[in-house]
Amino acid sequence: MVQRMAVVIIMLFVYSVACYVEAFLGNQVECSPLRPVLIALNYSLVTIVLVNVIMIVYPEQKRYLYIPAAINALLCFISIPTGLVFSISDTNHFLRGPLGYLAYVVNALYLIYFIGKLFMKGRIQKEDYPVLIFLALTAVLCLTMPLFMEDVAAHWFTVTIAIDLLLYYVYLLQQFTKKDPLTNLLNRQSYYIDAEKYMNEITAFVAMDMDGLKEINDNFGHVAGDVALKTLADCFWKAAQGNQRVYRIGGDEYVILCLGSSEKDVKELIARMKKEVVNTSYTCSMGYAMKTKGSTIDSLYQMADANLYEEKKLFYERTGKQGRKR
Repeated sequence: MVQRMAVVIIMLFVYSVACYVEAFLGNQVECSPLRPVLIALNYSLVTIVLVNVIMIVYPEQKRYLYIPAAINALLCFISIPTGLVFSISDTNHFLRGPLGYLAYVVNALYLIYFIGKLFMKGRIQKEDYPVLIFLALTAVLCLTMPLFMEDVAAHWFTVTIAIDLLLYYVYLLQQFTKKDPLTNLLNRQSYYIDAEKYMNEITAFVAMDMDGLKEINDNFGHVAGDVALKTLADCFWKAAQGNQRVYRIGGDEYVILCLGSSEKDVKELIARMKKEVVNTSYTCSMGYAMKTKGSTIDSLYQMADANLYEEKKLFYERTGKQGRKR
């Protein structure tokens, strides 16, 4: 990510310089042979910058994502002698060719892909949406402004992309501080913060604890144990709804803070989680507690954990396995 950000910064610098030089040459009476080269370079760099931004945000993407950008760059430079995308008249005026909006179409496709990935990304909390919406809107403006404000849009693009990269970097650091790196669920620190922040909205507390993690670690190794923990985390996340926040607060301990959920909602949540878990090779115990007058987050935790432990005792009695000491 750091390497790609460095590359993008360099390209933005080159793009900014090229834009200023091209704008200067465009104001001259006579046409300079350098101007079409700079235009082709600028059209190419905008698209390549967008691809690299996508690769920074989603580093798992394959390199074939660069193919449309490479085709765009090739056609832009071919346009210098052919006028396929653009040409410069004898009076030094910019003219669009048959493929005059090629770069805009390619950029639009990348932006649709980028925005779609932003909002289809799993495990987005509601407080993250303002940042993602800002990134999406500024990306759209970067595409559309040159169509209406061509004289100033080039320099605006450079500044905006730089701001977006900085904002995303800060957003990414924030994600690292509030999420568990193994499961990508909210972590213990987030649990403490949210328990205080949403105390008036919390109506129920659900506790989940994996069964038999010790045996998996002892018999198959800790990598297998990590796979088990992540698999269960995926089950809990899929089952939870928008007002049900899922946390991993310990080794094999998970909790859900339910905001505004009724007891019927909580029972349906637990049923959904059990349905997801039964499709795996693992099991877990669950318990819940409903908020009453005078409840604290600690009392809710203790009640839910006590109910969980009753279910866990039945599991160990049924299987003959040894659980951890309570």
